[in-house]
Amino acid sequence: MPFAPSELILNPDGSVYHLHLRPEQVAPTIITVGDPDRVAKVSRYFDAVECRVQKREFITHTGRIGRLRLSVISSGIGPDNIDIVVNEVDAVFNIDLQTRQPKKEPTTLTFVRLGTAGGLQPEVPADSFVASVGGLGFDGLLLAYQAEPMWKHPLATALRQHFEPAGGLLAAPYYASGDTALLANWFSKGFHHGYTATHGGFYAPQGRQLRAPRRLANYLDYLQTFEYEGQRILNLEMETAALFGLCQLLGHRAASVSAIIANRALGRFSDDPEAAVQRLIEYTLERLSASAP
Repeated sequence: MPFAPSELILNPDGSVYHLHLRPEQVAPTIITVGDPDRVAKVSRYFDAVECRVQKREFITHTGRIGRLRLSVISSGIGPDNIDIVVNEVDAVFNIDLQTRQPKKEPTTLTFVRLGTAGGLQPEVPADSFVASVGGLGFDGLLLAYQAEPMWKHPLATALRQHFEPAGGLLAAPYYASGDTALLANWFSKGFHHGYTATHGGFYAPQGRQLRAPRRLANYLDYLQTFEYEGQRILNLEMETAALFGLCQLLGHRAASVSAIIANRALGRFSDDPEAAVQRLIEYTLERLSASAP
C-alpha cells in the first residue's frame, strides 16, 4: 500500500520535503553536522563535489574522496531535526518516490554524527574527542516509536534507579547503542569512549541555569557518578541517542564523535573550538576514505 501524500510529503520536483533531496543527490555514507556552516568545512576536503542542495537549515553536499562517495548534511540542533534527517534520507533510499511504495530490498546506510559537546568528567578535557558507545536519550523522541527495548533497556532502568534519591529524572530515558564495528574500526585510538547523554534543550535540560530556575540543582552530579558495566557518561549534547535509536529501528549503522569544547565539571571552555572541530573533521574523513573498497 503506498504512503499517502500527507505522510510522505514530496516537493514538486519529486524530492523529499525538508531536505529537498532526490535519490541521485545523496550517498549511502552520510556525515551529519549540526551547524550549517560546517558542511562546507567538511566538503572542502572532497576531491569533487557533485551537488549542493539547501532548504532551510538543511544543507547537503555530496561528492567523493578517492573511491568513497559520501554526503555531508547539516541537521540543525536537536533530536527533532535528527528525526527529519534520518527518516527522509531513509525514504530517499528505501521508498520508491514515484510509486510511494517501500522497496523490497532496503539499503543499509552509514551515518556518522560529527559534532561538538560538553564534557561531563574531569578527565575529558576541552579539545579532546569522545566516541559514543551509546546514547542515553532524555528527549522523549524514541517514546513515539515502537522501541520498547530501548525504553526498557537495563541501562535505562539502572539510571532511573540511580536518580531516585534526587527525586527522579525529568523524563523517562531510553538507551540506544552505536555500531560497535564502526567504533572499533574507525574511532578507537585518540578517543575517550563512554555513554553520551542526549537532551531536548541546551540550558536547564543540560543542568544549566541563567535566569529561569531549573528543577534539579544536582542533575550533573548524578550524571557524573552514574556507571554501568564499567562505562560512564562522558558528554552531553542534543542528537546522538536519537540518531542511534532511529538507525537501529531502520536497520542502519551509526557512529557519533564529538569534539569536547567545554568541560562542565571544571567550568572551562575551549580557547579555540574551531581548531578542535577541524582536527576532528580531518581525522574522520581520513578514516572513512581509508575504509573505501
